[in-house]
Amino acid sequence: MAETVLLCILAYLIGSIPSGLIVGKVFYKKDIRQYGSGNLGGTNTFRTLGVKAGIAVTLADILKGTLAASLPALLGVAEINALIPGMIAVIGHMYPVFAGFRGGKAVATSGGVLLFYVPIMFLVIFAMFFISLFLTKYVSLSSMVAGISAVTYSILVEPRDIPLIIIVIILTTFVFYRHRENIKRILNKTEPKIKWL
Repeated sequence: MAETVLLCILAYLIGSIPSGLIVGKVFYKKDIRQYGSGNLGGTNTFRTLGVKAGIAVTLADILKGTLAASLPALLGVAEINALIPGMIAVIGHMYPVFAGFRGGKAVATSGGVLLFYVPIMFLVIFAMFFISLFLTKYVSLSSMVAGISAVTYSILVEPRDIPLIIIVIILTTFVFYRHRENIKRILNKTEPKIKWL
């Protein structure tokens, strides 16, 4: 029991590492929460600090999910499903204790969890994200398309893995909830589009 609690706390702390805040302050002397959407995720980093910083933050956020999901194997706590600490890390990413509980939108870190647990699924939803991004130029919409793709994949391709289906539905719910303002802007046709693709 104690090991489980410690593992979950560690997963949350890993998820709470504010990659966007660190990269912005250390390398650009900017707090990205004061620019753009005010979000600490990769999208606002791209808009505020540029492509290099955006890629670095996105990769770091993905790796947070991957590392958290790998904790049961790394710490020898095999009875805990890797998806549990992974999901907790996503919560940490959204509500980071190290950044005033103002974090990202769950997309990259969720992807990192799936990268560890079902690498092929990660590649599929990664492809779906970029196809949607190419067609619509909306990062937010493409993030939600990726979430729907993950749910569809888990149900159709991994129907016997009930924990995967449940966690993917939860993670996708997180993504939609964190994008609720984006959904309003998309419907009102005021959501900004990317210009680099």
